[in-house]
Amino acid sequence: MIFEKIKQEIMDDPMNESYTKMGIPPLFKVSVDARIAIVGQAPGRKAEATQLFWNDLSGDRLREWLGVSREIFYQTNRIAHLPMDFYYPGKAKSGDAPPRKGFAEKWHPRLLDEMPNIEIIILIGSYAQKYYLNKKRQKSLTETVRNFQKYLPEYFPLVHPSPLNLGWLSRNPWFENDVLPVLKEIVHKNL
Repeated sequence: MIFEKIKQEIMDDPMNESYTKMGIPPLFKVSVDARIAIVGQAPGRKAEATQLFWNDLSGDRLREWLGVSREIFYQTNRIAHLPMDFYYPGKAKSGDAPPRKGFAEKWHPRLLDEMPNIEIIILIGSYAQKYYLNKKRQKSLTETVRNFQKYLPEYFPLVHPSPLNLGWLSRNPWFENDVLPVLKEIVHKNL
């Protein structure tokens, strides 16, 4: 199958050689049946260790925002997961290091080309929004998310669901009131 071929190419790529040598496979999920693609930053330590993306408190909040159970989130072929990097990039001064430059540019187009039924790409955080929306983004992540309707039906920008963003969520009640109901409606329409 084409996805297995691409996965092997990712593992064989010199950019990923150190991960492959350590026996760490790329962490992503694709399906020809996918209708929703979730693009986040990169797997965290726990996700890479368990080989289960969004396997943390951020994932719990994301599933709540999407209005889907853990079972559906992981078991349906209707949801694809394409982080900006398929490997844990390590720690930075605060939080995880950013995804490696050039990774998404190299692999996302090939994988998306093989998923013809994608109806919406959910862009979580600034790295995903910068890559996919580029100059169409607003001046800040907050304004990009506030103006999510401008990017529909192709994209749906979101703030990261990290517990570190509780302050942002409390300062922006419009997110829960105006954005999440639309997100849930789109997700349920495509499951």
